[in-house]
Order: sequence, then C-alpha cells, then structure tokens
Amino acid sequence: MDIRLDKATNTDAKIIYDIQVNAFVPLLDKYKDYNTNPANEPIERVITRINNPNGGFYKILVDNILVGAICVFWKEEVQFWISPMFILPEYQGKGIAQKAIALIEEMFPKAISWELATILEEELNCYLYEKMGYEKTSVSKKLNENATLIFYKKIC
Repeated sequence: MDIRLDKATNTDAKIIYDIQVNAFVPLLDKYKDYNTNPANEPIERVITRINNPNGGFYKILVDNILVGAICVFWKEEVQFWISPMFILPEYQGKGIAQKAIALIEEMFPKAISWELATILEEELNCYLYEKMGYEKTSVSKKLNENATLIFYKKIC
C-alpha cells in the first residue's frame, strides 16, 4: 500500500469536502455535536484551510486514490496543530492515519511541538494518537452530554 500526501489546491476543495462529510457523518449521528463537527461545515471552510498562509491542507492518497485529508497550521513556525484529519470509512483501520501523521511530521522537521484534539469517547482515535507519541493535556471541553473534546500534545 503506497501512502503519500499531496498539497491540496482549490480544485480539490469539492472532493475533499465530500470526503470530509462522508468521514464525519457517523460521528455527527453518534454524538450530535452539530456546532463543532466538520460534517456540518460549509465548503468555504475547506477553501479557507487550503489557502491558509500559515498552514496547508494535504490530500491523503493510497495507491493514487484520494481517501482523506490532513490539515496543519502553525504558530510561530515551530508549533503545529493538526485539524482536521479524516479518512473515508471504508479505508479506516488500515494504518493510513498513522502513516499520514508520520508523513506530515516528517514534512516539518523544525517543529518543536504538535497538537490536536479528538473526541474522548472515540477510544480508537485516542489510542492512535497515544501510539504516535501524543499525550493528553489537562485541557478538555465538554461539547454536549454525549461528547468531550480532549486535547493532545507531542513535544519533538
């Protein structure tokens, strides 16, 4: 399985948006986090991320098939934030997210830290990030009665 990241452009916005919605709808249905779930974002939010001068949106390709995306942005060029990252449901659980995180970290070797947030109740997501060296911070945010956002940080 050949996994690579390619920088997204405005022409990729529609397909990235469709994959984002497809990937996040199951979580939206499960947690009812209507105000924060990326499945509820307008396509303009994807376009904004693609054109962010302090970040980049990267397509996740598996054997030349677009299966997801990972967005990063930075503060002070050494502190990086991953959000969002998503993979089509039929490609999840195959090690693709793990490889995508490793690839994005390799792209920015000057990073001193990486941060992200995920839903605490999604144990597999938490397991993935902890496996990749991310540690839970003391910061969390209750989204609603169904979900809590938990923050992670990795010091390089």
